Amino acid sequence: MKFKIGIIGGSGYVAGELIRTLIHHPHVELKSIVSSNFSGQKVSAVHQDLIGHTDLEFTSELSSNIDVLFLCLGHGLSLNLMKEMNIPPYTKVIDLSNDFRLTLNSVVGKRKFIYGLTDLNVDEIKTAKNIANPGCFATAIQLALLPLAKNKMLTNDIHIHAITGSTGAGQEKTETSHFSWRNNNLSIYKAFEHQHLGEIRESILQLQSDFKKEINFVPMRGDFTRGIFASCYTDINKSFDKVKVMFDDYYKNSEFVIISENEIHLKQVVGTNNCLIHLKMYGKKLHIVSIIDNLLKGAAGQAIENMNLILGIPQKSSLNLKANYF
Repeated sequence: MKFKIGIIGGSGYVAGELIRTLIHHPHVELKSIVSSNFSGQKVSAVHQDLIGHTDLEFTSELSSNIDVLFLCLGHGLSLNLMKEMNIPPYTKVIDLSNDFRLTLNSVVGKRKFIYGLTDLNVDEIKTAKNIANPGCFATAIQLALLPLAKNKMLTNDIHIHAITGSTGAGQEKTETSHFSWRNNNLSIYKAFEHQHLGEIRESILQLQSDFKKEINFVPMRGDFTRGIFASCYTDINKSFDKVKVMFDDYYKNSEFVIISENEIHLKQVVGTNNCLIHLKMYGKKLHIVSIIDNLLKGAAGQAIENMNLILGIPQKSSLNLKANYF
């Protein structure tokens, strides 16, 4: 028997990655993909990389008896849908917007959402009925910082410079996603006030309750399509060897986080659900580089990890993906 899966909001970049991965998943059957704009059209007409892989069509309504429902909607729309739609209590919900990520917003009606960072809340996720999937920048940055928070080592301000590909802005066309603007270009946006800062701080406080320092985050738009390269540094009063042990110990059972002895680059993770981390000390400054694919580990891939965990199937199911290196 395969679990029945539904998606609401099926036309965007993240939904495309979800569909691509789910149609080849050994333990699930993708039954319903709802899109108000493309109802009645073949999924492969919108997600053209799926030509020959699926005959599914977009629908206007969700099929019945869905075991897990993914919400791939714009921010604010998931909350409205949860209030208006009568989702059966047996259907587990995984939301990929930022509507339920913060503790203050994690309860809607009788449903409580668990923050779905798998390398932080794996035990809670396994018994959860509703998951708030983390943000893409938040995932890369939290995975860089959690071992330090676990060991109460974040005692100084944190400085982060991170760059994301154009798919991080979503599929809707804007001035800054237009090819002629984005190509051969770089720009900063939402410096020191990005929406993912709230969930990053909450996760740090979960492990280090006395954390009160600044998280100085400067995000950038890159002139490539996918991937996040996060460069983080902070002052640490420990030797590099001890810091390395902290990271190795924290991620010793991780399915997807890899500590690299060598310097890392984006091509090593694009197309995968992996997070690669590289550490280096400069005097008292610890420099942490964390890289992910924003559409997979930063969105659809981690959502499928969460689905696997709440359904009790192997966490890596359908996610053993190799980087497109060349």
